[in-house]
Amino acid sequence: MLLAAFGFVASCQGCLGCKSPVDANGSQLNSSCQAVQPSLQAQKLDILFVIDNSNSMAEEQAGVARELTAFVDEIRKGGGVSTDFRIGVITTSVYQHTLINGVEYYKEFPQQSGRLQAVPEPSADGGVILGTGTERVLSGEDPDLVAKFARLVQQGTSGSGQETPFEAVRLALLEQTKTPLEQGGNGGFLRDGARLLVVVLTDEDDCSEPTRPPKVHVGDNPSVDDCHEQGNSLGTVTEYNRLFTQELKDSSGNSKEVVWTAIAPVGRGDTKPAMAVLDGMQVRNIDCPTSNEPGIRHRQMAEMFFSSLINLDSICKDSYRDTLTNIAGLANISQVVSVANMPDPRMIQVSITRRDGNVQTCTLGNGLDKFEAGTGGEAGRLFFGASCKRRSDDKILDIRLLCAT
Repeated sequence: MLLAAFGFVASCQGCLGCKSPVDANGSQLNSSCQAVQPSLQAQKLDILFVIDNSNSMAEEQAGVARELTAFVDEIRKGGGVSTDFRIGVITTSVYQHTLINGVEYYKEFPQQSGRLQAVPEPSADGGVILGTGTERVLSGEDPDLVAKFARLVQQGTSGSGQETPFEAVRLALLEQTKTPLEQGGNGGFLRDGARLLVVVLTDEDDCSEPTRPPKVHVGDNPSVDDCHEQGNSLGTVTEYNRLFTQELKDSSGNSKEVVWTAIAPVGRGDTKPAMAVLDGMQVRNIDCPTSNEPGIRHRQMAEMFFSSLINLDSICKDSYRDTLTNIAGLANISQVVSVANMPDPRMIQVSITRRDGNVQTCTLGNGLDKFEAGTGGEAGRLFFGASCKRRSDDKILDIRLLCAT
């Protein structure tokens, strides 16, 4: 567990011929060491699960539901920093464009299409009753969070067989947010100052495009990988990534920090391959045999966020417990933290005890990129640089204010 500590290192001894930071232009330091310590504020985290609700996903949805206690527990640890989090769920269903026996069919899913789904009521047999309930955003402080969350990720199997998680996320974050939650949209789900964690759960590759009706169609021939064969007509992964990383902004126009993760049809090894093989008359993922088409686009998107692919895991695993706790660990480690009571950022010193026990000391210009002062009494924001990045396995984060007279 990462522990956060705060303190002062004070040098209050006078000297002749030397200048104190107190005397510098713009300094807000008092002439004596102040007693108020800097305080690390709770980190805000908005969590969006994207659930494949096609006809092959019942087992996988149930598998995730079983492990949500571990996921929530890890989020609540916060990497040593308290976390103010909320959760919403959408599906991968936006449209279905099929060509069967030469006949074209097209269907849209307007009640899904990126809309946050309501927590369904439990059924007598321990399942859920889809289409019931009204609560669409879960608070991390809800005492019944895990039970509600477990029902919410079980979105059934009557959704589109043409899975479009990238397009669903685009609609959820850039279109549905134009309408308030109270009116059936997603407006208000994303909060200023909050990081966004996206978790995609699917056993098929992404088949997204913004065009309506879509150009790509899927057929009933299992030996044909329709979405990949018509891949030139799909929205590019690069463009979807640009939308999520550059066009998603808060009310002040600042880009949001996004952590993209996926449990997808890729291999279970460290390299997470996504390769197809024709198994008889069925296209299958050679390293994830319980899925069909390999998750090539999922791998590409994940790699754009983390080159190590630490944010990608296989839908073919027997248990998702470790996967979900690893995802929570990624979400907990922000490279921007909010700090209150910071009179002069030039005096900040951060010590990070790494997993191996080594201690790295960072200051502004030496591992810390910048400190943005808050306005109107709000906390400021401290940005960790490339040479002083926080890691999920750090042991201690120690923030000290060096004061002098």
